[in-house]
Amino acid sequence: MLIAFNKPFNVLCQFTGGTGRRTLADFVTAKGVYPAGRLDYDSEGLLLLTDDGKLQARIADPRRRLRKSYLVQVERIPDEKALALLRRGVKLKDGMTAPAGAKRVEGPDWLWDREPPIRYRRDIPTAWLELTITEGRNRQVRRMTAAVGHPTLRLIRASIGAWSLDGLRPGEWETRR
Repeated sequence: MLIAFNKPFNVLCQFTGGTGRRTLADFVTAKGVYPAGRLDYDSEGLLLLTDDGKLQARIADPRRRLRKSYLVQVERIPDEKALALLRRGVKLKDGMTAPAGAKRVEGPDWLWDREPPIRYRRDIPTAWLELTITEGRNRQVRRMTAAVGHPTLRLIRASIGAWSLDGLRPGEWETRR
């Protein structure tokens, strides 16, 4: 079984041990499934869950370089130089990242409101990026955008390989092939 889940903001990617925080158990009623990879507590979007250990390993294995696409709202408007740095790879404390797909996009019209909303500052504009990476380092997208001078305000994973959010609202899940 493979489940596509639209993980809401501030939900842990585990079924137990939330200690007052929401977990996957608050949303997913299917039994015997486990996350195939992680999505940070403060990130939103696609999380795959499966009961197939081999599939879970294949999705989560960093050596397979499965493409993951994100919609990222950042502080200020990135120029072409910042986007070029993301495309080449960014030097982080744990080494260079692999090159990423990076382009500025319009905020998607299908996007849901986040609770709580992102911080708003009247004098600092925001922009949306579409970033595609093949690695999965800890908080990688956030660290990459910060390294090029554009801190992440909101992060939504839109796809993993061939699987996408496909219209799932936050907290919704469905079985996929």
